[in-house]
Amino acid sequence: MIKQFYILLFGLAISLNASINRDELNKFNVSALLVKDITSNQMLYSREASKEVKPASLTKVITVLLAIEQGNLDRPVTITREMTKVEPTVAGYKPGDVIRLKDLIMAAMIKSDNDAAMAIAIAVGGSEKKFVNMMNAKAKAIGMKHTNFTNPCGFDIKKHYSTPKDLLAMTEYAIKNKQFNNISKMNGHTYFSLNKNKKFLAYTHNRLLNSYEYAVGVKTGYTSKAGPCLIARAKKDGKDCLIVMMNAKDNRWKMAEEIFEQVFLKKSPKNG
Repeated sequence: MIKQFYILLFGLAISLNASINRDELNKFNVSALLVKDITSNQMLYSREASKEVKPASLTKVITVLLAIEQGNLDRPVTITREMTKVEPTVAGYKPGDVIRLKDLIMAAMIKSDNDAAMAIAIAVGGSEKKFVNMMNAKAKAIGMKHTNFTNPCGFDIKKHYSTPKDLLAMTEYAIKNKQFNNISKMNGHTYFSLNKNKKFLAYTHNRLLNSYEYAVGVKTGYTSKAGPCLIARAKKDGKDCLIVMMNAKDNRWKMAEEIFEQVFLKKSPKNG
């Protein structure tokens, strides 16, 4: 009876991971990689899940989520000089420009504009410092146990860090929000300042949204210390998959697409 029980468990484990070729994924030149089947709530692959990493612009998932949850997204935000004192990537706002909060959210999420993220922080939190406290409180509330944010943009300053496991938890929480999902799958957005009718363009850095038909988000990131990072989501035939990829030394778009295709197949080539 005990032997039959273990055989059943072994068979279940093979079934749950049948669509992942672990040997192939082990060859991917990345610092950390997580693959989760959201539909079945099963972790399909995990490498360095608890490794301390620089989250770069993946940070902005929390930034925009706090703004979305606060509501009143149509309210105007007057750009101040402090909001513009950030490094590129930027939208190019000037002090005195009046931008709708929803447009700031889209600019921060789609194009990863740092002036948009800083404007969100100051408008929503009252100051960058207060907003960072909100970010860390939210992180703790949703189970990000080994994360510390020091800024809303993802800059590698002070002790700004997370783990792949925490970033996955952050994303699983975020994708429960319909507005977040609608924004994270957009590949572009055109908007205008409310007072001067200045035109701004936000275009995605997430190449999967333009090249992989099943991609539905969510965020890219890069700094010199973090390297190329990616949180990617795709849905096909009732399957919903999330990838967290940190410091990709090879083509992150190609690797993500290969992973998704393995997950969406009934069986991997290795398992026949």
